[in-house]
Amino acid sequence: MSTPLPTLDPLLHQPARTQLVAFLSGRGEATFSELKRVLGVTDGNLGAHLAKLVEAGYVATGEAAGGGRAQTVYALTPAGRTALNEYVVCLSALMALSAGSTQASDLSPLLAGQS
Repeated sequence: MSTPLPTLDPLLHQPARTQLVAFLSGRGEATFSELKRVLGVTDGNLGAHLAKLVEAGYVATGEAAGGGRAQTVYALTPAGRTALNEYVVCLSALMALSAGSTQASDLSPLLAGQS
């Protein structure tokens, strides 16, 4: 029986969403305007990606006062942080396979936490 390859989270396996959750992971929280500027995407594109991540429970919204009006801020949830960590582990395992430094049967310890 062969060992299955790691499965990448299809929600995160999209460049803009990967960048978005990685940015929020390091930044903590960000406004829509800041995310748009950093990612270099349109309002509609960013809105669609955020909606998918919020619906999945990976990103939460809140309100931040300041500058005269309240703004919506986005932050990674614990579930989103876990999903990002698992995504990175799976991607790292696939990269190890591609480099020839490991075999699929050697991935079990790396992927023990993958759900």
